[in-house]
Amino acid sequence: MGSPGLIAARDKMLAAGVEELAVETFAHYYRLLEHGETGMIPESAIEPVDMPALADVEVDDQSAAEALRGTVVIKLNGGLGTSMGMERAKSLLCVRSGLSFLDIIARQVLHLRKRYEANLPLIMMNSYRTSADTMAALERYDGLAVEGLPLEFLQNKEPKLLAKDLSPVSYPRDPDLEWCPPGHGDLYTALLGTGLLDQLMAAGYQRVFVSNSDNLGAVPDPRVAGWFAASGAPFAIEAVRRTPSDRKGGHFARRKGDGRIVLRETAQTRPEDLESLADLERHRFMSTNNLWFDLAAMKQALDIRGGILGLPLIRNVKTVDPADPSTPEVIQVETAMGAAIEVFDNSALIEVGRDRFVPVKTTNDLMVLRSDVYTIGPDFVLEQGPPDIPFVDLDPEFYKLVGEFDKRFPEGMPSINKATSLTVEGDWTFGPGIKVVGEVELSATSAQRVPASTVLTGEAED
Repeated sequence: MGSPGLIAARDKMLAAGVEELAVETFAHYYRLLEHGETGMIPESAIEPVDMPALADVEVDDQSAAEALRGTVVIKLNGGLGTSMGMERAKSLLCVRSGLSFLDIIARQVLHLRKRYEANLPLIMMNSYRTSADTMAALERYDGLAVEGLPLEFLQNKEPKLLAKDLSPVSYPRDPDLEWCPPGHGDLYTALLGTGLLDQLMAAGYQRVFVSNSDNLGAVPDPRVAGWFAASGAPFAIEAVRRTPSDRKGGHFARRKGDGRIVLRETAQTRPEDLESLADLERHRFMSTNNLWFDLAAMKQALDIRGGILGLPLIRNVKTVDPADPSTPEVIQVETAMGAAIEVFDNSALIEVGRDRFVPVKTTNDLMVLRSDVYTIGPDFVLEQGPPDIPFVDLDPEFYKLVGEFDKRFPEGMPSINKATSLTVEGDWTFGPGIKVVGEVELSATSAQRVPASTVLTGEAED
């Protein structure tokens, strides 16, 4: 049956109604933890990888449209945006012209359906915390649900484990903090466990496009669908060139032992290999988390492995309450959905433009997205204006939380489409009609206001 810690964790999950396949998947990773598995990928075991670019690929319109008609769109939507002070689905955040992430996603899909005469199901992978708010917000879109298919399925949850003995943590002060998501690698477990994988295949769909709901650049593009269908690959990921701001993030590589593509995350990198991780000349490509996979190939892989793909373990060490470092240290067992690329023979990578990777992880990102750097076309696709995205760095003491951020931009965002960078230190409130040009730094030791219609072109200090 297992060790006392595993038995206790299994009992806790079953008592909470967690699906049995998810419990068995958790048990698989728990045993790896017990045996000292760290999930680390040493630099000596990998080499750089190259790939074709979408810009160089020819896909005719008919093939693109046909591929889109056999595609299902899944959006990962389990996050609450707690790092920005939110307590509901992050995708409900207003980002453009009174529209939320969800509004824009729904309208992108509805537009594509009409243009290409495609069913193009949109299905949200929600968490128990985001489900109600998300489904209520989507009710306004008549006909969004495709007949016979759900608009959502739920990701699983698992107990946080005390680092000292791997027992499930107890935290009566806030029992919700005893649980964590298993990482977005849970996608495959949830698809199989809920029966949705079989349901999609029975409905005649061939492939799935998966992306994060906070990435509005991740449109289910017919051209990418056409490329994937023609490639014959069972699994593919869209990649982008890494920039200096991505030095601390994960990257693609090829494993020397078997030649397979791997995705190495920061948490899987040894301390002595962090310099290599940050080498943008050696490891040039990172994941957009925009994934494509063939439904039949995924079903076969899961069946062969007893429902457990066996993705590499990510051992994430945190505290029970992430906001309180004095609470007990815990281990969260996670997997990354992109790591499935190493499960399949003949997996593929395709380099795409940065316009397909517009994630919003901080209010710095939110400022850029709300600004005139982007416009939204009639197809509800983001269109980037300047060739390079300006670098924005707002003082986290005053701008980290969305509520505080909004207070300091009461008249909307400044124009930054001619900015190289904007660095704000201190408490600044921005009036209407402000323009930022070039490289600008604002610094203050007391609350300040940038007057209306100001053109900022250099440093300004209190």
